[in-house]
This record gives sequence, C-alpha cells and structure tokens, in this order.
Amino acid sequence: MSLDVSPKLLSEAEAGDIREEDFVDTIRASLPYAYGLIAGLATELHAGIGEFTDNQTPPPSEQERGQLLRALASDAIRGSLERHFDVTLAFQNCHRVAAFRPEARSGSTYARFTSTRAQVLNQSAELRDC
Repeated sequence: MSLDVSPKLLSEAEAGDIREEDFVDTIRASLPYAYGLIAGLATELHAGIGEFTDNQTPPPSEQERGQLLRALASDAIRGSLERHFDVTLAFQNCHRVAAFRPEARSGSTYARFTSTRAQVLNQSAELRDC
C-alpha cells in the first residue's frame, strides 16, 4: 500500500526537506484507518492516567489491515505519527497497536508488552495468516 503523495509534496521532496506536518497530512489522507486508530489511542491515552491504551479489535477488512501494517512497518510513517501524537507505538500481530507515553519506552510495562514472551502469548490460530 503506497502513500498518495501530491505532486506538490513530491516536488518539495525532490528539492529538499519537507515539513513533517505535510507528511502527516499525506498519511492521514492515504491511510485513514491507521491514522484514525492511532489518533483515537493517543486521545484516550492523553485523557487518562493509564500507562497505555491499545486496540484489540481486528480491522474490518484486509484493506484496513494493510493500512495498519503499512503505517507501522515504515520507520518514517511510524516516527512521524509518534511525534505528531506525542506517543510511542508498540505493535503485536496484525492489529494490536498500543500507544504509550514516550517516557514509558524505558519502563517495565512497555518492556513486557514488546517482549518475545508477550508476542508468543498473543498468538492464536485466527491470527496466523493475518
């Protein structure tokens, strides 16, 4: 799944650096499911006192699943979303995304969530082909 990059943004990138806000706008337009899911997690995280918020609901279709995988597999996209929403993202399986406060990256809850043990325990037969 590719980003739908405007001719203007492409021209700016060819000439030099681009504004991150313009890149985030491209992500929002190109990957609306992924952007909306992460925006919701960030809003929930910043409104509460919990260490993290996460999504455990599978995407409604393979298209949305593809958007989520694309957003989280790209260092540039993931990093821009983390900076834009002031979160650290963690990802398990093909849909379990968690938003942590950035300082939590060095904490025990983040370490547990991103551990190999947590990954193995979060597997199921339904998720093997996702």
